[in-house]
Amino acid sequence: MKQRLSLSAAALLLSISRIEAFVPPEGLCTRCEQSPSQQNRFAIFSHRDEEEGSTGQPTRRSVLQSTAISLATIASSTSQTAQASLLNPFAQPEPQAFTPSKRCTAYLVDSTIPPSLIPYRAQREAAILKNLGMGGGTSKEPFLQDELNLNNFMNKAVFGVIDSVSGAVSGSGSENKGAASFVFLGANFDSTSPTALGDVDADGELAVSLMKDMCRPREREGNTAVGLAFAPVGAQDALDEYVKSSGDGGAMEKVMKALKAAGADEYLMERHVPILQFARSKSFPLLALSPDPADLKTLQKGGLQSLDPARRDMYVADAEGFIDLTRDPKFKLYTDKSLIKDFKPSSETIPEDQIKAEQANYFAEKILVHEAAATKVAQWAASRPNSLVITVASIPDVRFMGGMNGRVPRVYNKLNDKVEISEDAVTTILLNPSAKETLSQNKWLRLEIGTAPDNWAYQTKVADYFWFSSMPKVNMLPRMMNEQ
Repeated sequence: MKQRLSLSAAALLLSISRIEAFVPPEGLCTRCEQSPSQQNRFAIFSHRDEEEGSTGQPTRRSVLQSTAISLATIASSTSQTAQASLLNPFAQPEPQAFTPSKRCTAYLVDSTIPPSLIPYRAQREAAILKNLGMGGGTSKEPFLQDELNLNNFMNKAVFGVIDSVSGAVSGSGSENKGAASFVFLGANFDSTSPTALGDVDADGELAVSLMKDMCRPREREGNTAVGLAFAPVGAQDALDEYVKSSGDGGAMEKVMKALKAAGADEYLMERHVPILQFARSKSFPLLALSPDPADLKTLQKGGLQSLDPARRDMYVADAEGFIDLTRDPKFKLYTDKSLIKDFKPSSETIPEDQIKAEQANYFAEKILVHEAAATKVAQWAASRPNSLVITVASIPDVRFMGGMNGRVPRVYNKLNDKVEISEDAVTTILLNPSAKETLSQNKWLRLEIGTAPDNWAYQTKVADYFWFSSMPKVNMLPRMMNEQ
């Protein structure tokens, strides 16, 4: 545009100069005694200009000159600005507002070695949760993106395996007819969330939003339950009464008093209020999964051998499997790398042998808590075909697949001899996890345990999914793959 203005002005000035060059001088005008054939043809314009000027109107020459001067002024000013910018290649551009890139809020922890993260777009989140609600589970096999190319075109056309990838991701290919499925939501209900919504209610609200999408396919079947890992089994009757109640009528206040009387943690009770309200609105049974506090105190003092056998049998349905699990090398890795990490001695000044004794009692307490929760959810699901149990527990109790979530397939298969499930039937989702909650020593989320050469064969990922209330920080997401 600037070049066009300068060229137009120059052309106009050149035209005016040519016109002036051909205008005859004062002595040679049409009033002279010259014949019209000898007059210069440009004199006609000169006389017309004189006639127009005599009437007080601007002549064509003056108009052309003023226009040319204006265009030349504009062109020179704009060209100077353009030249100034070209002469200074280091000129800073005008500042613009920072716009952060959009990141996903749902991530699949893929079972590669080592594990990697696969982000899922918002459009895919509802489909994943719907699949879990339909009992699809989560495959523990690595996600391999099988693309269509010239080498496998005929193979796919003949055998019809073009949708093998989607079946592996959804887990629908390994679904057993009539088998139950289980989902564990790991949440800590604190203000250490790594997202922008890092408040005490973020985990509870996120858990309810996920359960709403998961339970939509099952609202008409009536075979869905919500497990509460914090609730002692002594509060089961109060939970049943709360779900069956109608209207306000102080139902929430009554169940809170019953939970407190049973020994439940008051802070966790308040954080679970949205979950209790959701289960009641859908008439989903609430399952109390924690042993009674009195039994836990007995374990803290004397270990499993100090607990009454009748009480122990109430929490352990598969005694043989419960004992054999402690000898499993994979479980030993989980114990060393995750379970014992939360142990704290009663005092830093006690002798070493007393610390070991307290650690052994802590181990006995935790494995009984995990076995009791797995037994309760398996007992409820074993008698109900195609059932779904969604359990809300703390992150330390479900991370690295060795807690209550890892025990469910064994206990369920012990109680149900008609249908057998695998670990694919259990899905673990960590809500707003932080690096510390995954036992990471840096800012990154830890994705696995078992990275040394001697335990490489027992490598275990931290969970099946990470789910955040809002976009997480990019510097906490390791081994990112392409979005799906």
